[in-house]
Amino acid sequence: MNFEHRSQPILPFDKFIKRILRYTFFSMVLIGVSLGIGVAGYHYINELPWLDALLNASMILTGMGPVDPMKNDAAKLFASFYSIFSGVVFLSTVAVFLSPIAHRFLHKMHVDED
Repeated sequence: MNFEHRSQPILPFDKFIKRILRYTFFSMVLIGVSLGIGVAGYHYINELPWLDALLNASMILTGMGPVDPMKNDAAKLFASFYSIFSGVVFLSTVAVFLSPIAHRFLHKMHVDED
């Protein structure tokens, strides 16, 4: 998906809303896949119940930190790598989500006022 060039007219509002919805959907998929990785890792590696695994993965993904202690070295390694992964995913998801809005704003700043 390419954005329109600055020499092209601004995308009509209804198509802009569709673009926002597509990017929102893609952002939600990124969050969902990332959360799934964390939930599975905490459940299988740290032997947490599913709900506790979801809580820990959600807290890490949002930058809050883990809730339950890690039971073994493998769980500690997973938590370390998942934390780094989550930081990158969170920032990337925000960038994906905001890119159509930022592009429209910048595009409006370059439109000739004839």
